[in-house]
Amino acid sequence: MTAQELRTLIASGLHCDHLEVTGDGRHWEAVVVSAEFVGKRAIERHQRVYATLGAKMHTDEVHALSMKTYTPAEWAALPH
Repeated sequence: MTAQELRTLIASGLHCDHLEVTGDGRHWEAVVVSAEFVGKRAIERHQRVYATLGAKMHTDEVHALSMKTYTPAEWAALPH
């Protein structure tokens, strides 16, 4: 799995205002900004992202995914 493939999987199942994926092919880090996260706790946001990966998490195609999830307003308030 490449970073682009992982980005495509996430983006195809979740509308993202911003999406960054980095990693080494097994261990990944993602920054995901989506309006779908409004009103959701961190665990719910992470579950939503995991849902876009489907069986790939269970078959170990994506071994580890660390993520930071933000609403558009939270993202806009951060220094970039």
